Amino acid sequence: MMGRLVEIKVWKEIVVSLFVCLTLSVGNGYAQSESMVSSTDNVPLLERMTDGKRKVDWADMNIQFCSAADVSFNNAKLDEAAFKVHRIRLEVLGGFHEKFSYHFRQSLNQYTTPNIPLDNLSGSVELAMVGWQLNDKWKLTAGKQPVQFSRYECWVNAIKVRHYSDFNNTIPCYQAGLNAAYKMNDNHEFNFQVTNNRNGDSADQFMYGLPEGVEPTKIPLLATVNWDGYFVGHAMQLRYSLSYGQLAKHKNVFYFTCGNVWDKKPFLGYIDFMYSREGVDSKGLISEVTAVNGEGTTVPNVDYFTTIFNLDYRVASHWNMYVKGVYEQGNVFKSNDMFSSGTYRRVWNVQLCAEYYPLKNSELLCYLHLLYKNIHLTEKARSWGAESYNHQRISLGLVYTLPVF
Repeated sequence: MMGRLVEIKVWKEIVVSLFVCLTLSVGNGYAQSESMVSSTDNVPLLERMTDGKRKVDWADMNIQFCSAADVSFNNAKLDEAAFKVHRIRLEVLGGFHEKFSYHFRQSLNQYTTPNIPLDNLSGSVELAMVGWQLNDKWKLTAGKQPVQFSRYECWVNAIKVRHYSDFNNTIPCYQAGLNAAYKMNDNHEFNFQVTNNRNGDSADQFMYGLPEGVEPTKIPLLATVNWDGYFVGHAMQLRYSLSYGQLAKHKNVFYFTCGNVWDKKPFLGYIDFMYSREGVDSKGLISEVTAVNGEGTTVPNVDYFTTIFNLDYRVASHWNMYVKGVYEQGNVFKSNDMFSSGTYRRVWNVQLCAEYYPLKNSELLCYLHLLYKNIHLTEKARSWGAESYNHQRISLGLVYTLPVF
């Protein structure tokens, strides 16, 4: 028995060592294989990196899994009934040398080319970052990281969200960059961040290419300022942020996002507000109406607004229920030769969900989720041949976070 425990401990240290090395080497793009293995001794990599002293403070590895049987309808007609694996993600995180931390996460659902041109990293890698706690107030984070957009559905684990809004599905959530966090006190924190505003080139960002006469930007960056505030014993959580960047030459983007949360058992409620004003339609939600009868066109001068209301109620130790509503609107704010100003799309959806936790203090849960979504296109959008429609879905699923160590 003792030998088995020793063997498990050895393998755990090996895995931790490999992932520490992987995360630290992301910025270099590759690591020399000769430096990973020594032919002259059997000293673990971690010990060689720390001069023979083990400095891993903590480490965690898990696999996040969400699968469901989905029955989907379009305009009340059966579209598809099939089993879906909505999410599988591998996550490794930990700390070393007291002041440093690392976080790596990869989605196994997302297929991309091995190296995206801009950040030289597969798009399936959501997080690959290292944090440095400079002192009690300041912390630096470098690498691919969450953009500091402020809404509950941005910072909560995606494995807990059954259906995102269109805004959240198209916003660039994970980007390579640098963040400086300033903790004023236990209740207030500020983040100052500069990241890329896209992963690939402009052709990947704009599904129909840039409008005629618009040139790609040479500075595809997004600057974000964020404030997190906690009140009433951290039951009330407020997060607000402003972001500004360049989508194309002389075509910028502005974001205002905020999350307002009340988290005190048995209730969890939140209201998210998101607004973007874009010189060129980076989300493509308005532009897609132009592609119905032929080649699509990227629409300039658009803005989007989305609000989300959600209320969870923990009925009992094993049961949770929630109701959720989403309203979205897409507009052209400045007319041009092809597009007149005004509203082009309105979207709303209602969700009901019942969750059952078979085990106490466990991430294992089963759920029944009902979705009704209506996409209403105005006369301005229908003039391009697009039509309004609605979508319904019934999902019976399973969510589990498998702790590897």
